[in-house]
Amino acid sequence: MTTALITGSTAGIGAAFARRLAAQGHNLVLVARDTKRLGEQATELHDRHGIEAEVLAADLSTEEGIAAVEQRLDDRTHPVDLLVNNAGFGNKGRYLEVSMADELTMIKVHVEAVLRLTSAATSSMRERGRGGVINVASVAAFVPRGTYGASKAWVVQFTQGAAKDLAGSGVRLMALCPGFVRTEFHQRAGMGTDNIPGWLWLDADKLVAAALADLARGKTVSIPDPRYKALMGVVKLTPRALLGGVSSRTGRKYGPQ
Repeated sequence: MTTALITGSTAGIGAAFARRLAAQGHNLVLVARDTKRLGEQATELHDRHGIEAEVLAADLSTEEGIAAVEQRLDDRTHPVDLLVNNAGFGNKGRYLEVSMADELTMIKVHVEAVLRLTSAATSSMRERGRGGVINVASVAAFVPRGTYGASKAWVVQFTQGAAKDLAGSGVRLMALCPGFVRTEFHQRAGMGTDNIPGWLWLDADKLVAAALADLARGKTVSIPDPRYKALMGVVKLTPRALLGGVSSRTGRKYGPQ
């Protein structure tokens, strides 16, 4: 039986990955900050699907948290077959309205943690000749959106480059780029969502099903919804200066996850 490790597993897209993978019979390593929620989630998934659900409480904005997950991924006796780097957050406010401490924390979680955990996982996977990594980015990666968009753009570029370097090794890497998903993401960041049209919202469970299908097909970037694929097609044809103006008016606080 294979094992998947999911960061940010207790809510939103991470929880949807946990539900889907458990239903498919994968054992899980659930990673998040809240020990109580982790325990409840592990018990529910074990009781419902009969899988083993290990919990690892770790804060990926800290050196200790990243190191703890690195150590688990490096365990050759209990290998991880699929890593889902999902942990992330948004900051409410535009550039210079957000504290430097919060900006640097975002870089720690969205960039450093993704780099280190992907490296730890793929090193072991390459030795075994199989495995997969899904790095959760955002469609915000494709428009100018301050630190959030820049960090997600890094995730996309890094994942594509690493996938190319590991081609033929049996290890697959994919950047998942969702749009607006009905999760706790915006509420936790204190972000309003009243101005977001209903048709832009995605269902987390359907998103995850599409993402796993794209990984199986060998895609390195997944935009798992026809609406957002069409929108990103328009973005590619739109001058960067115009995109920057639209992004500035909508504000970073409405950035999709």
